[in-house]
Amino acid sequence: MTEQDAAAIDPLVFRQVLGHFPTGVTVVTAAPGGAPHGMTIGSFFSISLDPPLVGLCIDQRSTSWPAIEPAGVFAVNILAEDQAAVSGHFASKAESKFDGVDWRPGVSGSPILPGVVGHIDCRTEQVIDSGDHWIVVGRVLELAVDREARPLLFFRGGYGTFTGVG
Repeated sequence: MTEQDAAAIDPLVFRQVLGHFPTGVTVVTAAPGGAPHGMTIGSFFSISLDPPLVGLCIDQRSTSWPAIEPAGVFAVNILAEDQAAVSGHFASKAESKFDGVDWRPGVSGSPILPGVVGHIDCRTEQVIDSGDHWIVVGRVLELAVDREARPLLFFRGGYGTFTGVG
């Protein structure tokens, strides 16, 4: 396949087909200079056990990532099935997404949200320019399961839950 062949892919069809693959919903946070910032991310994945690395993909049009990136650290908060409103809040264009939101600092100082399934606190290892997204690689500093709950999923344009196990 050539680049010309790839250019023939209709973006709407691309989005529709990939929308049939469920993704977990996370909120990525950091507090550069002590000021907390956050954004909802669906493209989060594990990369390596040794060293412990995770990754996430961020749209280059994001207005939240430029506030988070200078911290050099971030936390990934894995949302529970009852946290769709949290996802929506952090996906918004609100200036101060942490107004009225409780949190505690992780080992990196990045905000850990209450009620999440788990969190992964990271140091930024690499930011790769790839298409219209950045691929961010984080080295895991600390992680934990915060509560036993089913995860929040995004599937075919909406939120859902996993009912197969647990």
